[in-house]
Amino acid sequence: MKTGERKEQLRRRAAGLPKVDAADLMERFLALPQVAEARTVMVFYGVGREPDTSGLIQTLLERGKQVALPVCLPHRGMEARLIRGEDELVMNRYGIPEPDGMCPLISREKIDVVLVPNVMCDRAGYRLGQGGGYYDRWLTGYSGYTVAICPADRLVDELPREAFDMPVQLVLSDG
Repeated sequence: MKTGERKEQLRRRAAGLPKVDAADLMERFLALPQVAEARTVMVFYGVGREPDTSGLIQTLLERGKQVALPVCLPHRGMEARLIRGEDELVMNRYGIPEPDGMCPLISREKIDVVLVPNVMCDRAGYRLGQGGGYYDRWLTGYSGYTVAICPADRLVDELPREAFDMPVQLVLSDG
C-alpha cells in the first residue's frame, strides 16, 4: 500500500474516534517554558475532531501574548495573522475560523511557538494532518518551537511519512 493510501486509511480511522477533550494537555502546553517566554504564539482554531482551542486563544491573549492564527491561501499556501480577539475571525472556504484581511500579517521569523494541528501523531513527532500539506509547507524553514497536542488514543508508534512531512519538536500526550 502506498504512503498516501496508508495516510487516508488512518484519517478514516481517526474520524471514528470521539471529539478530543484536551483541557489537561492545553494546560500542559501553557506551562511549557517556551510558551511562558514566548512573545508570539501561533495556534490553530480547532474544528471537527480537533481540540477546542478557543479557551487557549483567550488565555494567551490575557497573558499578554501576541496570538497568530493561520490563513489558508490559494495553491495550499498559508500565512499567519495576529488577532486581538475571536471577533476578528471569519469562516474560510473550509469552514475554519481564520483572521480577517484587516488583521496584521506576521512573518514566521517573529513567531516563537507554533501549536500544530493533527489527526494523529507518532512518537518521533511526525503528524498526520487533514491532507492538504499547508502546515508542512509553512513549517519548512521555520526555526521556532513546534508542539502538537495528541491524546493517547491518537498517538501511534510510527506514521507513514513522505519527504516533505515536517515533525514537531514536542508531542504532548496523556499516553
